[in-house]
Amino acid sequence: MRSTRARIRTLATATGTATATVVLMLAPAASAQAAPAPTPAAATASAPGGNALIRGIDYGTWKRDIAAVMATARPYVEQRIARSPAGEKPAIVLDIDNSSLETDFHWFWTFPTPAIAEVRDLTRYADEHGVAIIFVTARPGIIHSLTEHNLKAVGYPVSDLYVRDLPDLFSEVSTYKTAKRAEIEARGYTIIANIGNNNSDLVGGHAERTFKLPDYDGKLS
Repeated sequence: MRSTRARIRTLATATGTATATVVLMLAPAASAQAAPAPTPAAATASAPGGNALIRGIDYGTWKRDIAAVMATARPYVEQRIARSPAGEKPAIVLDIDNSSLETDFHWFWTFPTPAIAEVRDLTRYADEHGVAIIFVTARPGIIHSLTEHNLKAVGYPVSDLYVRDLPDLFSEVSTYKTAKRAEIEARGYTIIANIGNNNSDLVGGHAERTFKLPDYDGKLS
């Protein structure tokens, strides 16, 4: 989570920066023949952007490692849903950065940040079968709306979204996330799976099963 705070600050200002850029681009050009401003190149499998590029993490390798974990998670979730008893309120809890969204593989101006396809597809399947999809992130409350919009824009069903309010910012991330899962259980849900890429997303119990996506010894937020 070391780079998450910097990422959060960037996301919190991204909307205002993008708006200012649009205004400038729409202003009368000094010359009718002036060339349009260049558009940043999109991240690709061979040339990802963002913090992952700076830290030397190969996008293709990361995608293969993600697929390997989800190849275990998907059949488990399907089987667990199939044997869900009557009256149960199953839920899946997910982290967001590099667990649901490809956060560190795109520059800050990429909005909405793309989904991790395998994770999104799992949540869609679960949602269609009556499972609540609940996100618990260390992002601060100031970007709650921005985060929810991003998730929905790239195709995630969102039953609920927990962000850190001011008091939570003074707690360890693992403590905060454990408390939120306990709160979800207190609402009557059974957390059948908890998905994240950092140990702080997964420790502390309150989930039948956890699935850890790669973080490469903390190189990914």
